[in-house]
Amino acid sequence: MTFDTFFYITTLRDRTAEAIVELANGRCDQENVIEQLKNGVNAMRMPVRDLKSNWAYLVIAALAWNLKAWFGLLMPNGVRGIQVVKMEFRRFLNTLILLPCQILRTGRKIVYRLLGYNDWLKDFFATWERIRKFKYA
Repeated sequence: MTFDTFFYITTLRDRTAEAIVELANGRCDQENVIEQLKNGVNAMRMPVRDLKSNWAYLVIAALAWNLKAWFGLLMPNGVRGIQVVKMEFRRFLNTLILLPCQILRTGRKIVYRLLGYNDWLKDFFATWERIRKFKYA
């Protein structure tokens, strides 16, 4: 039987051990978010030499990350929503955004026919319907 041992070294003397562990875990979560912005969304990739263009690219990438989080927070199924919020961006992209779809024009309407299926489609459509209702509320 093995046990994992963690050590927390700090100069904060006014906090309990539990508060120090909670603070450290919260910081680790922030480091995970930074890592996702670097590698998942490629927010730190600077495509051009111009500072303003790179800034715009960084802002757009951060907005994509925020849209993923908002989509998760708006899901009617709270458990699945938390899974989306914690999901890596590439998995979110491949699971809920890059859906194979055929677009048909028939009569006076446009029909979107999904050509693939995954377990997240039910949640995708439930969230889409919830967002659509906000428009008319």
